[in-house]
Amino acid sequence: QVQLVESGGGLVQPGGSLRLSCVGSNFDLDTYAIGWFRQAPGKEREGVSCLSRRDPPTYYLDSVKGRFTISRDRGTKTIYLQMNNLNPEDTGIYYCAARTSYEYSKCAPNSTPYNTWGQGTQVTVFS
Repeated sequence: QVQLVESGGGLVQPGGSLRLSCVGSNFDLDTYAIGWFRQAPGKEREGVSCLSRRDPPTYYLDSVKGRFTISRDRGTKTIYLQMNNLNPEDTGIYYCAARTSYEYSKCAPNSTPYNTWGQGTQVTVFS
């Protein structure tokens, strides 16, 4: 069974940092576009970042550019989202998702093309 598991969420003060991890089971994360999404209470899910073997290789939501970095560790089959200089607007449940409909899939900023999702990890930024 194809599965994604996120970890690394938590409570942090404004200006702090967190690193989220996404590990895949029974499929190769290196083959598909992997996106990070977040959903705050009362808001729609939004695409935060994505990593792909196709061009463009990365995508970032405008509000996180310069603060978040997505990366891949092929050895451990893990996708990371390094989040720096966090602010309260970054609060939400963060999900990783894979676009497994075809190999070497491209990033997409919206959630519709992604068909494998993790259970989410909570990120709370409070002062």
